[in-house]
Amino acid sequence: MMRNGITDAQWSRFKEQGYVRLGPVLEPEDLAAMQRRIDAIMMGTADVPYERMLMQLDSVPGVSDQPGPQSKGHKLATLAYRKIQDLEFDPLFLRYMQRPLFKHICERAYGLGTPVASYRAMFMNKPAHEGTDLAWHQDRWTSLDRDPLITIWTALDPATVENGCMWVTPGRHNELINPSDGSGFLTEEQAEDLTEEFEAEPLTLEAGEALLLHNHLPHRSGVNSTDIARRAFSVCYMDAGTVSTENREYAVLFGPDAMNPDDL
Repeated sequence: MMRNGITDAQWSRFKEQGYVRLGPVLEPEDLAAMQRRIDAIMMGTADVPYERMLMQLDSVPGVSDQPGPQSKGHKLATLAYRKIQDLEFDPLFLRYMQRPLFKHICERAYGLGTPVASYRAMFMNKPAHEGTDLAWHQDRWTSLDRDPLITIWTALDPATVENGCMWVTPGRHNELINPSDGSGFLTEEQAEDLTEEFEAEPLTLEAGEALLLHNHLPHRSGVNSTDIARRAFSVCYMDAGTVSTENREYAVLFGPDAMNPDDL
């Protein structure tokens, strides 16, 4: 299963459609280790720098059925987190992010020898019978001098239509739909026009499978109506030369200044 590169045919499909299936990328024991680690992080029992990690509950018990604030630090011992970012500070997740397959994909996207950083290394979760309905949008960030181009999205549970898998409109990734709106979200009219012109496709996956996504590919996801969570790990890779107007620094994954999991 371990692969060191993406094929020419896969890359061509990515360029044409805005996404490509990478197939199974995790052996069962590696998948189980990542599942255990993210559960431990949610429960507050992992040896990780919680003060550096942005964590958001899917809902706030006794307060609201809406997602809680996105802020640094552990909130509650629960498996009902919606989002956890900054997972590059966990050695297990960092090792996964730095796999040769992903290095090769970054070389295709940004050029051989170009240092690559993580814009965000993010756990996304739709807990059983919960989850946020995410409207059509394109991933973009106006605080950067250039948009990151690619995301690797790995299923930690089966992703199905019933538990809120991602939907995309293949082929609609070559330009921004609403470039003046920094959020990337489409208006209702734009979303209607999009799905009339392009057929929406559900990206169902088995646990351990991964996708390569162009960040401008429109996508959405629904709520989880099943008894199992829909956990996933999403990494946005960007040119390490990208400049942030917020003066943020980003973890280098590939290149002379790359992070070393053994140092964490």
